[in-house]
Amino acid sequence: MMRLKMKIGMEDSLRLVFCTFNSVSSKVVQLTSENLDNYLGSYELVFINFYTDWCKFSQILAPIFDEAADRVTNEIQDHGKVLLGKVDCDAESSIAARFHITKYPTLKLLKNGKLMKKEYRGQRSAKAMVEHIQNLLKDPVKEIKDPSDLDNIQEDKRTGILYIISKDQQEYEVFRKVAMDLRDDCQFFVVTGELTRSQPSGHRRIVFKPARSKLGDNDELYPTLDMRYDELSAWMTNHCIPLVREITFENAEELTEEGLPFLILFHRHDDRESVKTYTAEVLSQLSADKGSINILTADGHRFTHPLHHLGKTQTDLPLIAIDSFRHMYLFPNFKDIIVPGKIKQFVDDLYSGKLHREFHYGPESTTRSQSDESLGISQKIQSDPPESSFKKLAPSRNRYTLLRDEL
Repeated sequence: MMRLKMKIGMEDSLRLVFCTFNSVSSKVVQLTSENLDNYLGSYELVFINFYTDWCKFSQILAPIFDEAADRVTNEIQDHGKVLLGKVDCDAESSIAARFHITKYPTLKLLKNGKLMKKEYRGQRSAKAMVEHIQNLLKDPVKEIKDPSDLDNIQEDKRTGILYIISKDQQEYEVFRKVAMDLRDDCQFFVVTGELTRSQPSGHRRIVFKPARSKLGDNDELYPTLDMRYDELSAWMTNHCIPLVREITFENAEELTEEGLPFLILFHRHDDRESVKTYTAEVLSQLSADKGSINILTADGHRFTHPLHHLGKTQTDLPLIAIDSFRHMYLFPNFKDIIVPGKIKQFVDDLYSGKLHREFHYGPESTTRSQSDESLGISQKIQSDPPESSFKKLAPSRNRYTLLRDEL
């Protein structure tokens, strides 16, 4: 009886705490499947709190997030460009699945309707959140005011340059929005006024400069003067963020911090053919999945540890695997990558949970024997899939705890 009373008392206390949080006047918008896309299309920056009512950490974060919304209204001049919203992941399970939410609360940001690669992992205070939003709203485009400045552009970064008569033109605003999306992947400049007149194509000209090349060498010109956001965004994204990237020990932490599972081709150092085949097939099958998985290649001679986790050696190369940051899953046969839809299905099976189920119980089409069914026995292949190898290269999760920054 005493235990029952204590349990009821705790539940009442939690209910009281939650009701108190809900009573706070807030400018946070409740997002649902009916209004989400409309809001995403109406604001430049959308900051979303994915929560559940039963999660105590969600309850603790709620008033802090409310305060952040109030401070955005009071402190940010362009607050009309910013929306703070919240999603009840129990009531809106389809939205939670769409954004691959697996823990609560999770804070994600979208710019111009596109999910940013890094979820918010900063301090869980209204002040820190507002400062983060202010930084994201800063214009990432630097103005070139002297011809010599063009010669001093960093060569180790991909670069987008807009030549336009005046920044007051609508085309500059389109360019700025694209630069906001890609500020972590490219550097952006604008050349205005008289400096534009020396350009062969005149004003409203956009140039992409690859990394480690002189301006003018291997430059690519945006194919039209008709600057629409969707078209320019797609063009610049394809140039700033290749669909297939190489993972090295130097960039591994940066890639893991993006929070997306890895689809990796492990290959011999001198094997260009498998890289070429892999690149062609993922371009064909996975272009639409760019925001949900990182597509990578890795030198199998350098990354021997992941191969060991998979029970493979360098003699087994080339091979393809997914690292979900919890487990690793092996693509059965590299040669099957050319089968239409095969690599796409492999990625889809990760998010549906099929890869994990089949690792334990075999292919789902396999029928267990009647005697096994009657006894309630499932044939278990192995205790667990191999543990993630690349999660060890990620930023330490200990920096983001209730005792420090993250709830």
